[in-house]
Amino acid sequence: MKISEIRELSTSDIQERIETEKSLLLKLRMNHAVSPLDNPLKIPATRRNIARMRTELRARMLAEKQKPASGEDKS
Repeated sequence: MKISEIRELSTSDIQERIETEKSLLLKLRMNHAVSPLDNPLKIPATRRNIARMRTELRARMLAEKQKPASGEDKS
């Protein structure tokens, strides 16, 4: 998933996708432990997708915190 696609999603959608990707990652790891995956590079790709989504959530949270703070300095 590209960062541009992630930015188009709402915050709740991103949170849902993170949970879905985490469960997928767990399944991939379990399956890979039992028998080798056809494409073992899916594991790091899934981890990166989770990291991208968490980064976008964090950026949104920080942007939200800075909005009210800039309005308080006007007094």
